[in-house]
Amino acid sequence: MVKINRLKVVLVEKERSGKWLADQLGKSTCTISKWCSNTTQPDLQTLTRIAQLLKVDARDLLIPLEQQY
Repeated sequence: MVKINRLKVVLVEKERSGKWLADQLGKSTCTISKWCSNTTQPDLQTLTRIAQLLKVDARDLLIPLEQQY
């Protein structure tokens, strides 16, 4: 699977946990874990909400296309 998000890295940079994010979004910690491991991806609306919660640009949550391959 191609890694397209940096959610795990940004959570560490912002000193937040997956549990905190799950609580904020009303999602399970299992879902957040899958996003962090790039097993599945959040939809764009959720990605935008995550960026707001973490106070980052949504683009900061994504790995640039040229680095995905």
